[in-house]
Amino acid sequence: MSRLRHAGMVVLAGALAAGILAIAGPALQGEADAANTPAANAATLRPVSDFTRIRDKQARAVALFEEAGKVIASPRCMNCHPAGDRPTQTDSMRPHQPLVVRGEGGHGPVGGLACNTCHHDANYDPARVPGNPKWALAPLEMAWQGKTLGQICVQLKDRTRNGDMDMAKLVHHMAEDELVGWGWNPGAGRTPAPGTQKQFGALIKAWADAGAACPKG
Repeated sequence: MSRLRHAGMVVLAGALAAGILAIAGPALQGEADAANTPAANAATLRPVSDFTRIRDKQARAVALFEEAGKVIASPRCMNCHPAGDRPTQTDSMRPHQPLVVRGEGGHGPVGGLACNTCHHDANYDPARVPGNPKWALAPLEMAWQGKTLGQICVQLKDRTRNGDMDMAKLVHHMAEDELVGWGWNPGAGRTPAPGTQKQFGALIKAWADAGAACPKG
């Protein structure tokens, strides 16, 4: 009897997993809404060398951050930095389907639908489900949606709102972190962030070296 019950549980678990993928796959499919292959992104980032002619150090820092802001403002970043407890998805940044909420540590609520129920260590393109070993929602104090680039810049420098990172750690995070890097390798049907992570990291470092001034507003 116990063997029959065990077999029944296995079948039920498989059916539940298949059901979740059937729902989550189309809903999470794209952060760019379609295609079977990674969408090409025509957006580029200007190299740091383009900004050396700006002699005023503060103005140069602002210009560098505005260029890096093309990445920060992209859906690949914004979707995981919502102002509320629900992530967004697709290039149109619509509310996440199925319904999920932040929960403790940004991994989903206890007893609810956790991020790793559907999101695993790598993108699962057949179901259009993105993945990364660090997949999680950014803490609420790191919310970017609804803020100006200047406000985000000030927030990034605030150690009470950036994970207690000094400038060196912040630069390393932007240039080297693998979850940040996912934005340029988002899998099937998703538009990558502009440029490359190396270019983005170089812009952030140059911004820091120039004094890390923020755009106004």
